[in-house]
Amino acid sequence: MNFMILLYVGAGGFVGAISRFLLAGFVQKSFGILFPVGTLFVNVLGSFIIGFAAMYFSEVIQPEAKAFVITGFLGALTTFSTFSLENVNMLQNGEMDKMILNIFLNVLLTLSATLLSVMLFKKIYG
Repeated sequence: MNFMILLYVGAGGFVGAISRFLLAGFVQKSFGILFPVGTLFVNVLGSFIIGFAAMYFSEVIQPEAKAFVITGFLGALTTFSTFSLENVNMLQNGEMDKMILNIFLNVLLTLSATLLSVMLFKKIYG
């Protein structure tokens, strides 16, 4: 394992984690609702970016940049563990409808965002 790659992953993770904290918090406070829109927002945004980034890095092989952006930044920006905890909390609170809606929106919107960004990349650079 290349030590420099680990540093790029760590630096990207640092930026991504702070970005997630700020963005998710801002979005959640802006909507002021009892639904995890902050987590949904960062997951959809990260999914859009990762589709575009994966296409770019498949064409231009830059392992350091890929490690920083995809593994580090986007790995820390998006949050499956928080998504999971929020769903378990909703389940335990008897909020089955909210939990199902949250799962549905996260899966549908993140997959759609990734597909859209791949299609956009192909249209721009195709």
